[in-house]
Amino acid sequence: MSKFIFVMGGVMSGVGKGVTSASIGKILQSRGYKVTAIKIDPYINVDAGTMNPTEHGEVFVTEDGDETDQDIGNYERFLNEDILRDNYMTTGRVYLSVIQRERNLEYGGKCVEVVPHIPLEVIARIKKAASRSRADITIIEIGGTVGEYQNILFLEAARLMHYRNPQDVLFVLVSYLPIPGTLGEMKTKPTQYAVQQVNSAGIQPDFIICRSAKAVDGPRRKKISQFCNVAEGDVISNPDCDSIYEVPITLEKEKLSDKIIKKLNLKPRKTDLKAWKKMVADVKRNSKIVRIGIVGKYFATGDFILPDAYISVIESIKHAAWANKVKAQIEWINSDAYEKTPSLVKELKDFDGIVVPGGFGSRGIEGKIIAIKYARENNLPFFGLCYGMQLATIEFARNVAKLKDVHTTEIKPNCLNPVIHIMPDQAEKMAKKQYGNTMRLGAYPCVLAKGTVSQQAYTKNHISERHRHRFEFNNDYRTRLTKKGLVLAGMSPDKKLVEIVEVVGHPFFVGTQFHPELKSRPLYPHPLFKAFVAAAVKRKK
Repeated sequence: MSKFIFVMGGVMSGVGKGVTSASIGKILQSRGYKVTAIKIDPYINVDAGTMNPTEHGEVFVTEDGDETDQDIGNYERFLNEDILRDNYMTTGRVYLSVIQRERNLEYGGKCVEVVPHIPLEVIARIKKAASRSRADITIIEIGGTVGEYQNILFLEAARLMHYRNPQDVLFVLVSYLPIPGTLGEMKTKPTQYAVQQVNSAGIQPDFIICRSAKAVDGPRRKKISQFCNVAEGDVISNPDCDSIYEVPITLEKEKLSDKIIKKLNLKPRKTDLKAWKKMVADVKRNSKIVRIGIVGKYFATGDFILPDAYISVIESIKHAAWANKVKAQIEWINSDAYEKTPSLVKELKDFDGIVVPGGFGSRGIEGKIIAIKYARENNLPFFGLCYGMQLATIEFARNVAKLKDVHTTEIKPNCLNPVIHIMPDQAEKMAKKQYGNTMRLGAYPCVLAKGTVSQQAYTKNHISERHRHRFEFNNDYRTRLTKKGLVLAGMSPDKKLVEIVEVVGHPFFVGTQFHPELKSRPLYPHPLFKAFVAAAVKRKK
């Protein structure tokens, strides 16, 4: 039977529950245990696919085609394992299941109530994911912040699991300890209140992981221990660090895996974090920098930057940079600015490479096309992902093939030359307003053309990559565009779908219909990102 660790957040959102959950999984995995991780989102949305990325962050697509929260990506990167749809749930998904079961008379005519039936459904889903993963230890991250109305039913499910099998369930509270600038002193009172909120749900934390700008000192540990009913040794310091990949090492310095193993009555095993520690050490030694621009539109939220919208892209660039023994200086380029002032695109001469990531809608795309044109004409390494690949095709058709009125039917349905158009099955779904979880999703095979930049990067001919799109390369334009130098470097096995485009004679001009960023891991960087950064390094030299 799997052991279970529930991870909750206190004081504020964005405290680092996802990275902490992934890091706990990593240190337990390093002890030889089979670990999996589950994310619970307290949204009525059935999945993350219909959420605005500026509000919610990236939609992470699993191998089996689920649209999930970005923390599933953290789990995959840290554990180096595919996390599937059973490991993700939302309030909407849970309620939908219970309602469907009630409609099917699966409750035998009983009155179906929020309590206990919703928590029982949550427990059933947790146990199903643990069983299918054959996990020794299952980590469950409860989204939101304790004390919010939205996640109380998930806390009740956690309480019930502990009540039934107290020896198999642990609770971890990740809480924030502020250091107000005017005081200069770390304050524990918000964490004390957070623990009170957890206690009100019938839960006592076994560990409190303290997130702050600095390490927690002795007096603060003692105060948290005294007022929160947790042993001093179980108050774990997790201060800010340069890289999220340092967190497992930080937690191990606090002997957290030893403490968890003891509380769960598991047999101690030797720790093997050598490869991970070497990676972190190597990263710190890298002094050379490449400047990479991400040309997008989802990172501005008021006066602040929200990098979570492109978190997998960011991490993939970092992984690839480390593999090339450099550091990536990633900068945000708002494509709207190029639409208003096209001459600003000349600033790209100071970059070593640009990425145009995925997205939807019309805002900012002409600015992206301007950036792509500059990259193509000036031998600037360019990597287009999904929408980025489609816009690269449009740019090529307009400015190299010299076709008139070129666009994607997503933006201009009646354009003269729709080099990008909707997939036939997607047209039917859109006509019926079937938007949720209906795109071309998950892993699909691809055959690479020999001698292409992509094939050389992968060093093999057959690959599998994850997708999330409704529109595709219009095959009616294959001949016209390839005659002008566009290379169809990757195709679906049946040759119906163009998966990768390249430009002849360019150091690195690659666009992929799929999302390679979803499969990059810190110890195993994605081949295309690795090749892209290598081209950026070469340009810098």
